[in-house]
Amino acid sequence: MEFGYFYQNEPEQFAFYRIPRVLFTDDRFKNLTTEGKVLYGLLLDRVSLSRENGWIDEHGRIYIIFTLSSIRKSMNCAEKTAIKYLTELEIFGLIERIRQGMCKPSLIYVKNFTDQQKLQFMTCNNSSSPSVETTVHDLKKLQANYTNNNNTEFNNTNPILSADEERMGYEAYLDEQLGIEALKSDYPYDTSILEGIKDLILDVVCSKRKTILIAGDEKPVDVVKSRFMKLDMEHIRYVMNCMQGSTAKIRNIKQYLLAALYNAPATIDSYYRAEVSHDMATGKI
Repeated sequence: MEFGYFYQNEPEQFAFYRIPRVLFTDDRFKNLTTEGKVLYGLLLDRVSLSRENGWIDEHGRIYIIFTLSSIRKSMNCAEKTAIKYLTELEIFGLIERIRQGMCKPSLIYVKNFTDQQKLQFMTCNNSSSPSVETTVHDLKKLQANYTNNNNTEFNNTNPILSADEERMGYEAYLDEQLGIEALKSDYPYDTSILEGIKDLILDVVCSKRKTILIAGDEKPVDVVKSRFMKLDMEHIRYVMNCMQGSTAKIRNIKQYLLAALYNAPATIDSYYRAEVSHDMATGKI
């Protein structure tokens, strides 16, 4: 495949999507995938169109409608991959979805992170978000905006993510974030335990309960979710090592893992410092 060169003003012939530079330069977004940043740019492009069309809720906030099938088409990716990227943006707090119910597509609010005080890294729990009504726009007006420039597929009556799809998105994210395949190579005889740990984390981050029991205490679900979304491969390795090194009989494996995972971010440093001190005292290092 061979292409020509640019001459004079020819570069101006293209239309461009805007992807904020800060997504590539700010350390807060260093773990956000490039595909996630591209999807944010696509969603941000829709914000301008929504503003022009008057898609503004009763609180003055601009919303967009961008169905899962539209994301797949725009990103040229499979359904599971599209769910992963969308979920990733929600995890980083860059978007918020409001389900309308009644088989209507979800509304998506693209977050403006230029206000440093309002930038938050959120989980999928939007139960506290205010309900949103499409105020002066009826279905006919929405369909009138179905153009080549704003192909939002309003004839698709499914919400952008079902509960199963939401879980699939988090599962894909956690597979990568926790390095599950690498851990399975390190613990070839404990793959079922690793899958159980991942499923337990999924149950927590997708839970609709108000509290979760951790070590005998009822913890607010948002607090537990926040802790669990900070977990990475080393935290899981730490939990596995603690289990292997424990001589006590574990009577309730679920509660043991919940407590271990919840405390891992706070205790992992102390654990490894103690290990190093022990090795130094015994002459291993």
